[in-house]
Amino acid sequence: MASVIHVDSHPLDEIIRSDRMPHIWCPGCGIGVVMRVYGQSILESGIPTDQHIVVSGIGCSGRVAGYMNIDSYHTTHGRAIPFALGIKLAKPELMVTVFSGDGDLVAIGGNHLIHAARRNADIKVICINNFNYGMTGGQAGPTTPFGAYATTAPYGNPELPFNLPYLLAASGANFVSRWSNLHVRQIKEDILYTYNKPGFTFIEVLCPCPIGFGKSNNIDDGLEEMELYRDRCVITRDGDVNTEDLDIDLRADKPIYVGRFVNRDRMEFRPVELDRHA
Repeated sequence: MASVIHVDSHPLDEIIRSDRMPHIWCPGCGIGVVMRVYGQSILESGIPTDQHIVVSGIGCSGRVAGYMNIDSYHTTHGRAIPFALGIKLAKPELMVTVFSGDGDLVAIGGNHLIHAARRNADIKVICINNFNYGMTGGQAGPTTPFGAYATTAPYGNPELPFNLPYLLAASGANFVSRWSNLHVRQIKEDILYTYNKPGFTFIEVLCPCPIGFGKSNNIDDGLEEMELYRDRCVITRDGDVNTEDLDIDLRADKPIYVGRFVNRDRMEFRPVELDRHA
Protein backbone atom coordinates (compact mmCIF):
# COMPACT_ATOMS: atom_id res chain seq x y z
CA MET A 1 0.00 0.00 0.00
CA ALA A 2 1.44 3.37 -1.02
CA SER A 3 2.26 5.72 1.82
CA VAL A 4 0.62 9.12 2.05
CA ILE A 5 2.94 12.10 2.26
CA HIS A 6 1.66 15.05 4.26
CA VAL A 7 3.10 18.52 3.74
CA ASP A 8 2.65 21.57 5.92
CA SER A 9 2.74 24.15 3.15
CA HIS A 10 2.72 24.74 -0.58
CA PRO A 11 5.73 26.41 -2.29
CA LEU A 12 3.50 29.30 -3.40
CA ASP A 13 1.67 29.82 -0.11
CA GLU A 14 3.37 33.15 0.46
CA ILE A 15 2.38 34.56 -2.90
CA ILE A 16 -1.08 33.03 -3.58
CA ARG A 17 -3.95 33.57 -1.15
CA SER A 18 -4.83 29.98 -0.36
CA ASP A 19 -7.59 31.18 1.96
CA ARG A 20 -9.50 32.24 -1.18
CA MET A 21 -9.40 28.76 -2.66
CA PRO A 22 -11.12 26.97 -4.28
CA HIS A 23 -10.99 29.36 -7.20
CA ILE A 24 -13.91 30.17 -9.50
CA TRP A 25 -12.36 28.99 -12.79
CA CYS A 26 -13.92 26.17 -14.77
CA PRO A 27 -12.27 22.75 -15.14
CA GLY A 28 -9.68 22.93 -17.92
CA CYS A 29 -9.33 26.71 -17.80
CA GLY A 30 -5.77 27.84 -18.44
CA ILE A 31 -5.72 30.98 -16.31
CA GLY A 32 -4.62 29.25 -13.12
CA VAL A 33 -1.55 27.82 -14.84
CA VAL A 34 -0.41 31.29 -15.88
CA MET A 35 -1.17 32.71 -12.43
CA ARG A 36 1.06 30.05 -10.90
CA VAL A 37 3.86 30.94 -13.33
CA TYR A 38 3.41 34.62 -12.48
CA GLY A 39 3.66 33.80 -8.77
CA GLN A 40 6.81 31.77 -9.32
CA SER A 41 8.30 34.65 -11.30
CA ILE A 42 7.67 37.07 -8.45
CA LEU A 43 9.40 34.78 -5.96
CA GLU A 44 12.35 34.19 -8.28
CA SER A 45 12.74 37.80 -9.36
CA GLY A 46 14.70 38.93 -6.32
CA ILE A 47 12.41 41.97 -6.14
CA PRO A 48 10.73 42.21 -2.71
CA THR A 49 7.09 41.20 -2.88
CA ASP A 50 6.04 44.54 -1.42
CA GLN A 51 7.46 46.17 -4.56
CA HIS A 52 5.21 44.12 -6.86
CA ILE A 53 1.76 45.40 -7.84
CA VAL A 54 -0.80 43.50 -9.91
CA VAL A 55 -3.70 45.23 -11.66
CA SER A 56 -6.59 43.40 -13.33
CA GLY A 57 -9.76 44.43 -15.11
CA ILE A 58 -13.09 42.63 -15.37
CA GLY A 59 -13.45 39.07 -16.61
CA CYS A 60 -12.23 35.61 -15.65
CA SER A 61 -8.59 36.73 -15.78
CA GLY A 62 -9.45 39.69 -13.59
CA ARG A 63 -9.83 37.33 -10.64
CA VAL A 64 -6.05 36.97 -10.49
CA ALA A 65 -5.73 40.25 -8.61
CA GLY A 66 -7.86 38.79 -5.83
CA TYR A 67 -5.80 35.61 -5.55
CA MET A 68 -2.31 37.13 -5.39
CA ASN A 69 -0.85 37.92 -1.99
CA ILE A 70 0.60 41.25 -3.05
CA ASP A 71 -0.89 44.72 -3.38
CA SER A 72 -3.65 44.21 -5.93
CA TYR A 73 -6.16 46.32 -7.82
CA HIS A 74 -9.30 44.83 -9.37
CA THR A 75 -10.39 47.72 -11.54
CA THR A 76 -13.32 48.62 -13.77
CA HIS A 77 -13.84 47.00 -17.16
CA GLY A 78 -11.15 47.96 -19.66
CA ARG A 79 -9.37 50.32 -17.29
CA ALA A 80 -6.58 48.13 -15.89
CA ILE A 81 -3.88 49.88 -17.93
CA PRO A 82 -4.72 53.49 -16.94
CA PHE A 83 -4.91 52.37 -13.28
CA ALA A 84 -1.51 50.73 -13.67
CA LEU A 85 -0.07 53.77 -15.42
CA GLY A 86 -1.23 56.03 -12.61
CA ILE A 87 0.45 53.78 -10.03
CA LYS A 88 3.69 53.69 -12.01
CA LEU A 89 3.80 57.46 -12.46
CA ALA A 90 3.15 58.05 -8.75
CA LYS A 91 5.55 55.30 -7.58
CA PRO A 92 8.06 54.62 -10.38
CA GLU A 93 10.11 52.31 -8.15
CA LEU A 94 7.30 49.70 -8.12
CA MET A 95 7.06 46.74 -10.50
CA VAL A 96 3.58 47.12 -11.95
CA THR A 97 2.02 44.21 -13.84
CA VAL A 98 -1.33 44.16 -15.62
CA PHE A 99 -2.82 40.67 -15.70
CA SER A 100 -6.08 40.55 -17.64
CA GLY A 101 -7.91 39.03 -20.59
CA ASP A 102 -8.32 39.72 -24.28
CA GLY A 103 -11.83 41.14 -23.86
CA ASP A 104 -10.83 43.52 -21.09
CA LEU A 105 -7.52 44.64 -22.61
CA VAL A 106 -8.22 44.63 -26.33
CA ALA A 107 -11.95 45.38 -26.62
CA ILE A 108 -13.21 47.96 -24.15
CA GLY A 109 -9.62 48.69 -23.10
CA GLY A 110 -8.21 48.79 -26.62
CA ASN A 111 -7.44 52.50 -26.75
CA HIS A 112 -5.64 52.35 -23.41
CA LEU A 113 -3.60 49.39 -24.68
CA ILE A 114 -2.35 50.99 -27.87
CA HIS A 115 -1.62 54.37 -26.30
CA ALA A 116 0.26 52.92 -23.35
CA ALA A 117 2.35 50.99 -25.90
CA ARG A 118 2.77 54.16 -27.99
CA ARG A 119 4.04 56.03 -24.93
CA ASN A 120 6.16 52.99 -24.03
CA ALA A 121 4.99 53.26 -20.44
CA ASP A 122 7.02 51.09 -18.08
CA ILE A 123 4.33 48.56 -17.18
CA LYS A 124 4.26 44.81 -17.79
CA VAL A 125 1.17 43.30 -19.42
CA ILE A 126 0.20 39.61 -19.36
CA CYS A 127 -2.76 39.05 -21.67
CA ILE A 128 -4.77 35.84 -21.36
CA ASN A 129 -6.20 35.23 -24.82
CA ASN A 130 -8.96 32.62 -24.79
CA PHE A 131 -10.69 34.00 -27.91
CA ASN A 132 -14.00 34.96 -26.31
CA TYR A 133 -15.80 36.69 -23.47
CA GLY A 134 -15.65 33.68 -21.17
CA MET A 135 -17.23 35.13 -18.05
CA THR A 136 -20.38 36.48 -19.69
CA GLY A 137 -21.39 33.61 -21.94
CA GLY A 138 -18.89 32.87 -24.70
CA GLN A 139 -19.59 35.83 -26.98
CA ALA A 140 -17.29 36.67 -29.89
CA GLY A 141 -14.62 39.25 -29.17
CA PRO A 142 -11.81 41.06 -30.98
CA THR A 143 -9.52 38.01 -30.92
CA THR A 144 -12.10 35.36 -31.90
CA PRO A 145 -10.63 33.67 -35.00
CA PHE A 146 -12.36 34.25 -38.31
CA GLY A 147 -15.01 31.59 -38.82
CA ALA A 148 -14.93 30.35 -35.22
CA TYR A 149 -18.25 29.87 -33.50
CA ALA A 150 -19.50 31.80 -30.51
CA THR A 151 -22.81 32.38 -28.79
CA THR A 152 -23.10 35.64 -30.71
CA ALA A 153 -21.72 34.10 -33.92
CA PRO A 154 -23.69 30.86 -34.39
CA TYR A 155 -22.80 30.75 -38.10
CA GLY A 156 -19.12 31.55 -37.57
CA ASN A 157 -17.38 34.80 -36.77
CA PRO A 158 -17.54 37.00 -39.90
CA GLU A 159 -14.93 39.48 -38.63
CA LEU A 160 -11.16 39.33 -38.88
CA PRO A 161 -9.56 39.27 -35.42
CA PHE A 162 -6.77 41.41 -34.07
CA ASN A 163 -3.29 40.02 -34.58
CA LEU A 164 -2.01 40.96 -31.12
CA PRO A 165 1.78 40.70 -31.65
CA TYR A 166 1.46 42.79 -34.80
CA LEU A 167 -0.84 45.30 -33.10
CA LEU A 168 1.53 45.81 -30.16
CA ALA A 169 4.61 45.93 -32.37
CA ALA A 170 3.02 48.61 -34.54
CA SER A 171 1.90 50.55 -31.46
CA GLY A 172 5.43 50.83 -30.08
CA ALA A 173 5.87 48.25 -27.31
CA ASN A 174 9.45 47.50 -26.33
CA PHE A 175 8.89 43.77 -25.93
CA VAL A 176 6.23 41.47 -27.39
CA SER A 177 5.94 37.70 -27.14
CA ARG A 178 3.29 35.01 -27.52
CA TRP A 179 3.12 31.58 -25.91
CA SER A 180 0.49 28.96 -25.29
CA ASN A 181 -0.56 27.50 -21.96
CA LEU A 182 1.84 24.64 -22.63
CA HIS A 183 4.93 26.85 -22.68
CA VAL A 184 5.18 27.41 -18.93
CA ARG A 185 8.98 27.64 -18.85
CA GLN A 186 9.07 30.17 -21.66
CA ILE A 187 6.32 32.24 -20.06
CA LYS A 188 8.25 32.39 -16.80
CA GLU A 189 11.48 33.25 -18.61
CA ASP A 190 9.77 36.09 -20.43
CA ILE A 191 8.10 37.47 -17.30
CA LEU A 192 11.46 37.48 -15.51
CA TYR A 193 13.07 39.05 -18.56
CA THR A 194 10.55 41.87 -18.69
CA TYR A 195 11.29 42.79 -15.07
CA ASN A 196 14.65 44.00 -16.37
CA LYS A 197 13.29 45.44 -19.60
CA PRO A 198 12.30 49.12 -19.30
CA GLY A 199 9.25 50.25 -21.21
CA PHE A 200 5.97 48.65 -22.21
CA THR A 201 6.10 44.86 -22.43
CA PHE A 202 3.36 42.52 -23.61
CA ILE A 203 3.11 38.74 -23.23
CA GLU A 204 0.14 37.05 -24.92
CA VAL A 205 -0.77 33.60 -23.58
CA LEU A 206 -3.15 31.41 -25.59
CA CYS A 207 -5.34 29.67 -23.02
CA PRO A 208 -8.09 27.04 -23.16
CA CYS A 209 -11.63 28.10 -22.31
CA PRO A 210 -13.58 24.84 -22.54
CA ILE A 211 -16.91 26.26 -21.38
CA GLY A 212 -16.91 29.61 -23.20
CA PHE A 213 -15.02 28.87 -26.43
CA GLY A 214 -14.53 25.12 -26.63
CA LYS A 215 -18.17 24.09 -26.39
CA SER A 216 -19.03 26.18 -29.47
CA ASN A 217 -16.12 24.87 -31.52
CA ASN A 218 -16.25 21.12 -30.92
CA ILE A 219 -13.29 21.21 -28.54
CA ASP A 220 -14.28 18.73 -25.87
CA ASP A 221 -12.17 19.98 -22.97
CA GLY A 222 -9.08 21.92 -21.96
CA LEU A 223 -6.84 18.94 -22.62
CA GLU A 224 -7.96 18.72 -26.25
CA GLU A 225 -7.16 22.39 -26.79
CA MET A 226 -3.75 21.89 -25.15
CA GLU A 227 -3.13 19.01 -27.56
CA LEU A 228 -3.99 21.36 -30.41
CA TYR A 229 -1.31 23.78 -29.20
CA ARG A 230 1.18 20.95 -28.76
CA ASP A 231 0.62 19.78 -32.33
CA ARG A 232 0.51 23.15 -34.07
CA CYS A 233 2.64 25.64 -32.16
CA VAL A 234 5.94 26.49 -33.83
CA ILE A 235 8.56 28.41 -31.88
CA THR A 236 10.28 31.11 -33.89
CA ARG A 237 13.64 31.87 -32.36
CA ASP A 238 14.26 35.26 -33.90
CA GLY A 239 10.74 36.52 -34.54
CA ASP A 240 11.39 36.54 -38.28
CA VAL A 241 7.96 35.60 -39.62
CA ASN A 242 5.60 37.51 -41.87
CA THR A 243 3.00 39.49 -39.98
CA GLU A 244 0.14 37.62 -41.61
CA ASP A 245 1.65 34.35 -40.39
CA LEU A 246 0.89 35.47 -36.82
CA ASP A 247 -2.82 35.21 -37.48
CA ILE A 248 -4.57 32.32 -35.72
CA ASP A 249 -7.13 30.03 -37.34
CA LEU A 250 -7.96 27.10 -35.10
CA ARG A 251 -9.91 25.38 -37.89
CA ALA A 252 -7.18 25.39 -40.51
CA ASP A 253 -4.19 23.08 -40.32
CA LYS A 254 -1.63 25.89 -40.19
CA PRO A 255 1.12 26.67 -37.68
CA ILE A 256 0.50 28.84 -34.65
CA TYR A 257 3.71 30.82 -34.27
CA VAL A 258 4.89 31.51 -30.75
CA GLY A 259 8.04 33.13 -29.39
CA ARG A 260 9.54 36.56 -29.02
CA PHE A 261 8.57 38.93 -31.83
CA VAL A 262 9.72 42.36 -30.59
CA ASN A 263 12.69 43.20 -28.38
CA ARG A 264 13.90 46.76 -28.77
CA ASP A 265 15.17 49.60 -26.64
CA ARG A 266 12.99 52.63 -27.13
CA MET A 267 13.21 55.02 -24.20
CA GLU A 268 10.43 54.38 -21.73
CA PHE A 269 7.86 57.02 -20.87
CA ARG A 270 9.39 59.54 -18.45
CA PRO A 271 7.11 62.53 -17.93
CA VAL A 272 8.93 65.65 -16.84
CA GLU A 273 7.51 68.45 -14.74
CA LEU A 274 6.96 71.47 -16.94
CA ASP A 275 8.40 74.80 -15.94
CA ARG A 276 5.34 76.57 -14.62
CA HIS A 277 7.01 79.95 -15.04
CA ALA A 278 7.91 79.47 -18.70
